[in-house]
Amino acid sequence: DYDGQFLFINDKANARVAVIDLRDFETKQILKNPLSLGDHGGTMVTPNTEWVIEGGQYGMPWSGEYAGLDKYAEKYRGMITFWKFDRDKGRIIKDKSFAMELPPYWQDITDAGKLVSEGWVFQNSFNTEMATGGVEDGNPPFEAGASQRDMDYLHVINLKKAAQLFDEGKTIKINGFNVLPLETSIKEGILYFIPEPKSPHGVDVTPDGNYLVVSGKLDPQATVYNFTKIKKAIDEGNIKERDAYGVPVLDYDAVMETQVELGLGPLHTQFDQNGFAYTSLFLESAVVRWTLGGEWSDKHNQQDWTVVDKIPVHYNIGHLAVAEGDNVHPDGNYLVALNKWAVDRFTNVGPLLPQNFQLIDISNPDGQMQRLYDMPIGIGEPHCAQLIKADKLKPWEVYPEIGWNPGTQSKDKNGVMPGEERIKRTHKKVEIWMSAIRSHYTPEHVEVQKGDKVIWHITNIERAKDATHGFAIPGYNYNLSLEPGETQTIEFTANESGVFPFYCTEFCSALHLEMAGYFLVKP
Repeated sequence: DYDGQFLFINDKANARVAVIDLRDFETKQILKNPLSLGDHGGTMVTPNTEWVIEGGQYGMPWSGEYAGLDKYAEKYRGMITFWKFDRDKGRIIKDKSFAMELPPYWQDITDAGKLVSEGWVFQNSFNTEMATGGVEDGNPPFEAGASQRDMDYLHVINLKKAAQLFDEGKTIKINGFNVLPLETSIKEGILYFIPEPKSPHGVDVTPDGNYLVVSGKLDPQATVYNFTKIKKAIDEGNIKERDAYGVPVLDYDAVMETQVELGLGPLHTQFDQNGFAYTSLFLESAVVRWTLGGEWSDKHNQQDWTVVDKIPVHYNIGHLAVAEGDNVHPDGNYLVALNKWAVDRFTNVGPLLPQNFQLIDISNPDGQMQRLYDMPIGIGEPHCAQLIKADKLKPWEVYPEIGWNPGTQSKDKNGVMPGEERIKRTHKKVEIWMSAIRSHYTPEHVEVQKGDKVIWHITNIERAKDATHGFAIPGYNYNLSLEPGETQTIEFTANESGVFPFYCTEFCSALHLEMAGYFLVKP
């Protein structure tokens, strides 16, 4: 179950993951993956938040050296990374994290097992054709070359055993990072493939952990796999074949539970507590509700594995979020459709249109879904989100103490109380301890020599809710936001002489404009 303590996010364009502490909703850590330039399948977490999972995306040489596309099969590789998370510290521990080398298929979104499948991780892939494009040379474009086969590979990973191999020293170092070689994963039996509909986009594990839902973008059906059958096939060695790299491929018929025809362009699936699944239909611009089977049958009292409702959305939905729909105990009264197109929903403000989130009521298991609200999102493409009950969040209204450092989540030794403000000058160094309160800074004048090293500590000594102050120094490219109780430190060299007014950039009182001072840099 969600506890509302931490949030994790990934940056596809730069292969980075970040940790956000939900006590103050601020980013505490950003890590760059040393093996990749881009990622996509992150950042899912294991049930106890022991591991943060970052999937890869496009195959590339790991060594950092150039390798021509004619060497794709030999020199390019895929990956999945398991970042070790320390809950007490609220940080990812890089030295205790590792990646798994994978074939150079284009790995996609991941999901972690739960309950019966806990300790296992599942990851989509596409372009198992290993197409390399090149329309300018007369080759098929990627969209065609990567869609030739009828099936791609669902990756099934025994994370529990992989972590044991890491602890036993079975990894190697690549770019200074721990990597479990592909040949080791095959030899130790921690990596298996299962055929899946081509060009899938997401694998979603049901709340009981026993069913895996995969939707191929070019297939109107959702394919449902049964983890109990998967485990049995692995234990019994029911291997249909091996891929070009020697990875065992399980018998598709032995592990597949059923297929459900949903509509055009199925992508992602979420779940509620009533035995229903909800899948986004990109081409059809709709959300479809359908029933689960097995132990879920008693929840809905309808025919298993059957579509029961469909609602149009606007338009071209990608991801969707049901309240705690990735959880073992969903609380699904509402669903948010994360639509990629808005088209005619809002006033035109130029060629670049907003994305459109739509709130949908799914609380009546015996009735139809109801669309309630449109909300334009003026940022980049919405790409996965989490929906959590607000009462599980326990954010602070003000920081616990005056002089609080959000980076360490502890009292900062350089925080000041009223009356402790001061300026200390030593040879070529000036250190300032400043307070901010409605509606002035103390001190208001700071004078240095050009070339001095400046260390500036600013503490918001307010204890009132929402009494945020800013601090900007034009010309030196600083603009801070300081919440009640917060201390921040900036360091720079005063390499530009002149007079630089500093001022509050968060409207704080009727005398907000008067909350200012002068930074004077003598030539």
